[in-house]
Amino acid sequence: MKHRRFGCTGIDISELVFGGGFVGGILIDADDDTRREAIRRALDAGVNWIDTAPSYGQGQSETALGWLLGELHEQPHLSTKVGLDLDRLDDIPGQIESSLEQSLSRLARDSVDLLQLHNPLGPPADAATLNVEDVLKERGVADTFERLKGQGLIRFMGITALGDAGACRQVIDSGRFDTAQVYYNALNPSAGQKMPAKWTGHSYDGIIDACHRQDMGVMAIRILAAGVLATDTRTGREIPVNADSQVEEEERRTRAVFAALGDRHGTRAQTAVRFALAKPEVSCAIVGLATLEHLDQALAGAESGPLPEDAVASLNRVYESGFQLSE
Repeated sequence: MKHRRFGCTGIDISELVFGGGFVGGILIDADDDTRREAIRRALDAGVNWIDTAPSYGQGQSETALGWLLGELHEQPHLSTKVGLDLDRLDDIPGQIESSLEQSLSRLARDSVDLLQLHNPLGPPADAATLNVEDVLKERGVADTFERLKGQGLIRFMGITALGDAGACRQVIDSGRFDTAQVYYNALNPSAGQKMPAKWTGHSYDGIIDACHRQDMGVMAIRILAAGVLATDTRTGREIPVNADSQVEEEERRTRAVFAALGDRHGTRAQTAVRFALAKPEVSCAIVGLATLEHLDQALAGAESGPLPEDAVASLNRVYESGFQLSE
């Protein structure tokens, strides 16, 4: 497993991060032996970071990691998150402190390496997203995270750069955060490049460049597009995080992608992993897993190295066509 510089943190992070989320679900749905084997296999392969959140399985992911990591001598880096109730923004510090306290209890730890804001960001007029002001104001998210950092409860501060790209860039440009989770995959790479006129979708324009200017670590998320890029088998957990995304449309775009690429770069999952790692500014790719075979696929993709330039060029032609199937 290769490692990359994780922004300003001083950490070299493994190119793949073990994702403990709901979409993959291995820490939530699998039996204990499978969960144990998944962690063991990932660490043996060189993965040095695990990502979770209290919302994953309503605490089940964190609870599983509490006892799984308790069995191990070596301890990977660990990140979790906090999602704010938008109806209770009169007490942002209290919400964050309570969430972290419960997470640490479930994780059986005194601290975590990284705490990330889990809410999508948006302008004041959008009632479904967190306002930039609530992140940056006095006694807002950044202030509270900094205080927790000073108390030794967290080492680094991060955001999830979902929602409105302009709002995300404002928070990134503040220079107050160390890392960002960034939506980035072969169907929607808009966070890392200008997209042509025929490409449509939720735009994350300029987010990776903004992170790079602030020396923030970039954690690519949804690199398998909730599994759609990896397989035609559906679990019912293929939940798009972008309001304008539909599974059927993601499937159509996936067909166009692999009509262009074929199987020359490995399986579909391996190709998707290699695409994410082809962006040098991406520090790591978080991979959600449902089975041990998914882990093996991801590891093999990372081992094969980033997708070559000619394959990326082929994908750019797919974007320019509006994901039309090649003849």
